[in-house]
Amino acid sequence: MKVKVINGPNLNMLGIREPEVYGKATYKDLVEFIEQASKAFSMECDIFQSNHEGDIVTEIQNCLGVYDGIVINPAAYTHTSVAILDALKAVSLPTVEVHISDVDSREEFRKFSYVSLYAEKVIKGKGFEGYKEALGYLADKFGS
Repeated sequence: MKVKVINGPNLNMLGIREPEVYGKATYKDLVEFIEQASKAFSMECDIFQSNHEGDIVTEIQNCLGVYDGIVINPAAYTHTSVAILDALKAVSLPTVEVHISDVDSREEFRKFSYVSLYAEKVIKGKGFEGYKEALGYLADKFGS
């Protein structure tokens, strides 16, 4: 099984940006955590991060015919990007949406997600463990 993990804007600033919300672990720590979690599920996992919406759309499109599923933390684009939603619909791959923080307990504008209109599962507020749960969901789905 091959999964693409896509992280959106400002996640490269983990450990610096709002540590009271996101913790002190860095993006490098997150990448290492995801790599270890994917090994535990015997899956191949490629990780991508961008601060640019178009790059994320292109990365989703590049998943077609290459990956079995997508784990995405669209970050701020969660609440604004119809383009990311449309790209996910276009490639039609099983998708799990992940948020490190509990977006429902934050500002009002964070409570709506375009990606949730497509994602099979949404995981919020579980920190890095949310990524592991997302990978586990896809592993179970494909019998890995």
